[in-house]
Order: sequence, then C-alpha cells, then structure tokens
Amino acid sequence: MKPPFMRGSKADADLFRSRLEQIINMRHELVRLAGLVDWGFFDQRFAPRYAEAGRPGVPTRLMVGLHLLKHMHALPIDRSSMTRWRQRIGADDLAALAQESLAAAHRGGALKPEHCERITVDTTVQPKAVAFPTDAKLMHRARERLVRLAAEWGVTLRQSYTRVGKLALIKQGRYAHAKQHNRARRELKRLRTILGRVIRDIRRKINGNQALTEIFRRPLWLAERVATQTRRDPLPKVYSLHAPEVECIGKGKAHKPYEFGCKVTVATTNARSPGGQFVVHIDALHGNPYDGHTLKAAVAATEAWTGVTVKRIFVDKGYQGHGLDRFKVWRSGNKTPTEAIRRELRRRSAIEPVIGHMKNDGLLDRNYLKGRDGDRINAILCGAGHNFRLILKWLRLLFVLMMAMILNVEDRCQMKAASA
Repeated sequence: MKPPFMRGSKADADLFRSRLEQIINMRHELVRLAGLVDWGFFDQRFAPRYAEAGRPGVPTRLMVGLHLLKHMHALPIDRSSMTRWRQRIGADDLAALAQESLAAAHRGGALKPEHCERITVDTTVQPKAVAFPTDAKLMHRARERLVRLAAEWGVTLRQSYTRVGKLALIKQGRYAHAKQHNRARRELKRLRTILGRVIRDIRRKINGNQALTEIFRRPLWLAERVATQTRRDPLPKVYSLHAPEVECIGKGKAHKPYEFGCKVTVATTNARSPGGQFVVHIDALHGNPYDGHTLKAAVAATEAWTGVTVKRIFVDKGYQGHGLDRFKVWRSGNKTPTEAIRRELRRRSAIEPVIGHMKNDGLLDRNYLKGRDGDRINAILCGAGHNFRLILKWLRLLFVLMMAMILNVEDRCQMKAASA
C-alpha cells in the first residue's frame, strides 16, 4: 500500500507532544537543506511502485532521508527496510534523488542552468566488496558452498574434504609465497581434483530429483566454471561466487593495475558553479565497455536529468571514436580554435577530485549492494550524496557571509555611537 504523505498536519494536531521545530535548531544546515528539497516530488514519482491495498509502506521522506544521510556522510546505516525499499523502487526511479539534488542546488542558488551546457565526462571503477580472487581460494570456497548446501538439503556426500581441502589451501599459499611454484601448482591441482569429486558426487546423488536439480543448478555451474576457467578463456570469468557479476577492469594505474567491480561513467559541470562542481549524471556500466562507446548514452542521460541541451563535452584521450559531432566533443590534446575552449579544456582534469571525493567521502570506493542493480543504485546514490554535500557547503558559506555582514553593520553602528 502507498505510504502516507507527510504533510505535517498530524504532528501539528498532537496536543501532548511538542512540535519538532520547538525541539531542534531551525538554523541547522540540515534543516535548511530540507527546506530546499521538494519532498512531494518523491511521493509522486514513487507512488506507482506501491499497491493500492495492503499494509501502508514506510513514509517516502524517511527512506529518502536515510539514503541521503548514508551517502552524504558515509554512515553505517543498513536497515532491512532500506534494502526492500531499494528493490521496490529500482535504479531507474532512484535517479530521482540525483535529479532532485540538482533542482535543490538550483533553488539555493548554487547551480545555474548555463553551467550544465558544458560538461566533463570520465569513467572510473566502482570496486565490489569481494576478496582478491585467486584460483585456490575460489576452488576452496566453491567446495565449501556445495558441502554446506548439500548438508542443508539432506544430500549425503561420500566425503566433505573439509580438513584435506583447508590444508591444501594453506600449503598452496605458503608455497606460492616462498616462490616454490611446482609445489604450489601441485596443491592447486589437488584443490581442483577435490572440487571435481564433490561436484560429481552431488550430481550422482541428485540425479532424477527435479527439485534438487533446480536448487543445485546455479551453484554447480559456478563451481564447474571456477574449476575449468583458464587465463585466456573467451567466456566471462567468475571472480567471486557471491557476486558473479564482478568484472576485472584495468585502468592503467601503477599502484592498482586491476580492480574488481564495474565501470562507472561520471559527468560533471565543466566550469565551477557557485556551489562547486556538481555531478549531472552517473551510472554503472557492465561488460567493461570501451569509454568512447559510452559517451553518447551518457550525454543523452545528462540532458534528460538536467533538461538542458549540452553544447560542449570535454573528455580524455580514451574517448576516441565516440561517434558524436567532433566540434562538440573536445579531447585532451586537441588543437582548439579559441582561447575559451582551451581554457575549458584545461578544466577537464577537475573531474578527478570529484571522483576522489565520491570514493573517499561517499561509498563509491566499495559497493556492498547485491547484483547489477545494486551496482547502479550505489553509483546513483553516490552522485546524489556528493551534490547534497556541496549544497551543505554552500549553505554554510552563505550563513558565514550573512553573519559577517551583520557583525560589520553592528561594528559600524557602535563606531558611530562612540564618535557621537
């Protein structure tokens, strides 16, 4: 059932309870930020996601506020109701939080529509919350999951290999660390053999049982994929059993050659607006696409989010072959015809600290949400959290300027009174 609209009338009608504005500091930055947000917009946007009958849902303002606080300040909020709410709304509709962050910045004077006409686009990697994958650990983990699932559903195995498999994993790690590669390969072969025995044993025991076959179908497929995948295998590799969607992405970083997660495209304003450099579009991309092939969709989504036609786009050298008008897209190293374009192209690298802030101050550096939808949701919420952090900073600056003006006026009045 649709959640109740929080209009404040019920709180005002409570005779035995103090009103909220009598308890909190109304000049607090979060209170002032809440005044810039159109909370009714979320009620209207998310209403089709609820049924007409049944138990009333949790108020939309509460859920939106919890997600914004979580991604603004990286708070460890992990309620089950938040998970169910994200699954109900979905990534496409949750983009409304990022859109409303841009609208709130416009209402507060921190962003103007002309700032969205020139944007900078780049990609980064959103790492998943997975351990660094090795063949030995993946095989050992696959055997553990199969043995646990067999015990849960009453499938009696000939041998679980719990002690032998753990010992082989320990030996493989020690031999590899000591650079005794022949011994390490022998232990890795032993782990693969043990995993194959468990797989064949389970297949024999569930043969003819349709219900168990469906239950074990995906775990067995993942285990066989882990046991058979090779270095140059053309098929997609499995780097994590609890998150098979994880991809290995190399961005050419010396300190981190490979990252395991998914690629994220980020678009920001090129010129620094009064409130800072806002994220005008962000989304997760799967399949490790080439950067140039993602630009057209990113620009179209940016125009849909902001409602402003993009006139100039600034990218790095990885976007060669983007398929857009070459007089509209300017890459690093291009010969520019005017000084204005040269100045804007020098601003392209300003997107790097924006990505760094979303990773360090937000939750883009480690994604704990499940599945590919979780990748998109986390990226979108990180962009919204970054924008609201900039709005808070803008509100603090306005407050400081107002206080300085008031103190300046008071000082002048005191000086005039003293001179008189």
